[in-house]
Amino acid sequence: MKQYIKMFFLITIFFIPQITLAKNNKTKEIKMTKEYKTAAFAGGCFWCIEHAFYNFPGVYEAVSGYMGGNTENPEYEEVSTGKTGHLEVVLIKYNPNETDFKKLMDFFFINIDPTDDKGSFADRGPQYKPAIFFNTKEEKTQAEEKIKTLAKSGLYEKPIKIELKEFSKFYPAEEEHQNYHKKNPFRFKIYKKGSGREEYVNSIKEKKAISAKKKYYQKEELKKTLTPLQFELTQNDGTEPPFDNEYNDNKNKGIYVDIVSKKPLFSSKDKFDSGSGWPSFTKPINPGAVYEKTDKKLFMERTEVRSSSSDSHLGHVFNDGPKPYGLRYCINSGSLKFIPYEKLDEYGLSYYKEILKN
Repeated sequence: MKQYIKMFFLITIFFIPQITLAKNNKTKEIKMTKEYKTAAFAGGCFWCIEHAFYNFPGVYEAVSGYMGGNTENPEYEEVSTGKTGHLEVVLIKYNPNETDFKKLMDFFFINIDPTDDKGSFADRGPQYKPAIFFNTKEEKTQAEEKIKTLAKSGLYEKPIKIELKEFSKFYPAEEEHQNYHKKNPFRFKIYKKGSGREEYVNSIKEKKAISAKKKYYQKEELKKTLTPLQFELTQNDGTEPPFDNEYNDNKNKGIYVDIVSKKPLFSSKDKFDSGSGWPSFTKPINPGAVYEKTDKKLFMERTEVRSSSSDSHLGHVFNDGPKPYGLRYCINSGSLKFIPYEKLDEYGLSYYKEILKN
């Protein structure tokens, strides 16, 4: 049944009005400075990998493109044949003072299926297989060690088959492919779900979150650091009263972090007044901050939102939010801690000051 649903989604998106893909527009120039380093990852459709790194701390640009083959100045139609040797790749421009290759690689693995070397989810062919491009021997060693660790982690039921390739010339994709999740949010949302990536990524996030919770956040210890209400909300999947909570009316600029792990979850930039009585957001601060699972409590089916860093219950997400995403992340105040803009440096969250400015 799931296969038919996926097929329906993938067929449907091609009947939604969309912009026509132009011939390769090579006007986008990738400018690098001494302050930045680059990394390149292939994990299937580059729309999804680019979206995954959106707002990732330390990443200042993610560019969709092609790498790994011998064809010069390849175009999308050529790469799609699988005969150019190129993979759909995302080039990451990052500040080494704020993140590093290992952290980027860790996050990359959460958003792909590293066990499939014949394609990626619904996209089949050599241009969609997963790969890590290394710049140095040190990065290659780090990638090899990561693969060995993951092979023993129990996260995957199949052997890891990701390819390690030396960094080579990068060709930016056509402008229509850049920031696709922003230009075509509805179509992107349908594609990600219909391809099977969303369900798979959520399952990996859930496994990692549960593992982190067992290791770092024991309930008995949390009872000492959380208030009774915070504990009930985050650990027992509770719900606080509408309107009578700390952040529903908060209009200050800043970042909302997980009350348990203190990791960033939402931005004031994405907060809006939904009239529901709970803090509401159009999206998480980055796609890796939360994961979703089906909630069938209260004799209805809802989509629960949980923290990827602590497995804490946060709230639910509904499809009645404002454009362009159409989502409403309805979150308990007691699951959050608000860090005002003026104190972001103090909490090691300086990176997010630029996001709030823009």
